Amino acid sequence: MEQRDVPARTCVPPNHLDLNVSDLRRSEGFYSSLAEQLGWRELERGEGWVSIGTGSFYVTLVQTQDRFREAGYHRKAVGVNHLAYRAPSQRAVDELHAWLLARGITVLYGGPLDMGDGGEPNYAVFFEDPDRLKLEFVYRG
Repeated sequence: MEQRDVPARTCVPPNHLDLNVSDLRRSEGFYSSLAEQLGWRELERGEGWVSIGTGSFYVTLVQTQDRFREAGYHRKAVGVNHLAYRAPSQRAVDELHAWLLARGITVLYGGPLDMGDGGEPNYAVFFEDPDRLKLEFVYRG
């Protein structure tokens, strides 16, 4: 593998995130439906996993092995607290909120929150995936 010199202050965005899920079929249904709203698509799949995203970032859903399923997930434990997706506008946040409600998906904090200060927008809706991972769709201008 070729190694390139990378300047110390180069911004290197994330490439992907693997999420271990308790029920791949259930999570795949949830994330595939959400992907349509975000402009994402299925990228590839294999035995016990599926990748959904864009050319620049994707999430791979991985079926958790039986021996690890009992531990469950809690966002307050060590590990990932939540995953945020960038919204193109405040209206897009409101539209996704309506879409979530229409499907009975758990929305947190009573709905979209305006967390901006001064002239900087920070408008987001928080919701849960089937394993209760907190997801955020956020517009920051």
